[in-house]
Amino acid sequence: MKQLRWVMDGSSFWEMDISTPITMDGVARPLAHDGPLPLGLSRGTKLSRPKQIHFFQSFMAAPFLPCFSPQHGFSIQRALSLPFPNDWFTSLLGSFDLQKFVSSVKKAEPSDSSFLQVIGKHLSDKSLYALGFCSEFLVTSNDTLLVGYESREDTKTARKKAVLHHKANHNLTLEAASPGLFIDKHGKYWDVPVSVAADMVSVSSDSGPSYHLCLQHISGSAKPAEGNDATEVPASLLPGLSLKSAFSYKKSIDFWRSRAKKLKLVQPFDVFLSNPHVSASAVIGAVGTALFGDNASRPLVVDEQEGFRRFNLYASGMKSAIMGDLFATLSFTAHHGNFQRLFADLSRLHLRLDVPSGSKFLSAAACVAQNLYDSKQPPFQAVHALCPNATVSLQQQLIGPFSFRADSAINIDLRNPEWKVNLENPVFAIEYALQVLGSAKAIAWYAPNQKEFMVELRFFER
Repeated sequence: MKQLRWVMDGSSFWEMDISTPITMDGVARPLAHDGPLPLGLSRGTKLSRPKQIHFFQSFMAAPFLPCFSPQHGFSIQRALSLPFPNDWFTSLLGSFDLQKFVSSVKKAEPSDSSFLQVIGKHLSDKSLYALGFCSEFLVTSNDTLLVGYESREDTKTARKKAVLHHKANHNLTLEAASPGLFIDKHGKYWDVPVSVAADMVSVSSDSGPSYHLCLQHISGSAKPAEGNDATEVPASLLPGLSLKSAFSYKKSIDFWRSRAKKLKLVQPFDVFLSNPHVSASAVIGAVGTALFGDNASRPLVVDEQEGFRRFNLYASGMKSAIMGDLFATLSFTAHHGNFQRLFADLSRLHLRLDVPSGSKFLSAAACVAQNLYDSKQPPFQAVHALCPNATVSLQQQLIGPFSFRADSAINIDLRNPEWKVNLENPVFAIEYALQVLGSAKAIAWYAPNQKEFMVELRFFER
């Protein structure tokens, strides 16, 4: 279910779309975890799911692409591209629930029918299949229009989506989906009848200012997707219009960067992972959210009883709300190796600390200071609010272009006297760098908490 991008990516703070194997489109949008953030819709540098499958089939001799989810079990996917001009990619997608098929064959009662007849009977079960259609058209050199449709016989759900990408001095994404698929912080999936969104973000850079705008409208009542037993609909999925905007400034510093010469006539397995360095970066910014409709009828954050809260304006009679806040993030990266040799030539560590709510942080700090001044023990909620959200990523070369990577959020249990450290939503992956393409990789990842597995293709990730 994870996006599996290096967390030092400047856009990762906004919680980019998350990869998921429960749909053939392979994308779910995250919900706001902590107040006005995240903005949501920004996508990473990667191919659409149909193009990924087509690439694996055409250039990596993979007739099928495997994936696993609790909702659909172990499935295999295949794409059939249709002959169209170079600026128009169209394909038919197919998914086969292999786990369900094998299970049904094993449970079949003995009969006079031959083994092939039994197999044929079970293969005719329509619930084993999912079909999809995708058409991606290059409107101009900077604009791409994608239209997708998929249907599953077992869930009787047909998903329709249209996405327009514009890339120039900024990245603009317009999306309409019915139903729209969302995922909350607990890994639960939600379907909303109609979701329309517009997202604009400045081109990312190592240092300097940036902006991010997102407009989203949700129509109809959200329902739990298959496998979700939750009962209360998240406030951000209630019908209504939301407008979010953020402005930030980023500063990067190199503590050390290797000037040693690389091996001659040996191309790195990934050119973006071939520069040893130790660096840090900091981002500080402000974000504002305006809500109109039922989504403003319930406050997104209820910290009033704890004595510290964000800046919110709430008009119940008009079904509207305005929230404003500050945020900050600090990251540290240590990279060893040029990723040219077969062994021990790539080790990478990245740590990121996020403060998603500056006003909550300052209010909690004032609460703690007041309690310490009065010789009282600070409340646990205030101390916990002072702790930033921590995320760590580790990558180690195994052999040649293969490397292992682990990404996870870190949570320290302050209630435990031993300060027990817990890993939240860890993701483990094996990466295969496609050396001939400069910076591309095939990733097979597994998320144990969600019990999801997926194989993806990514380009130009740092």
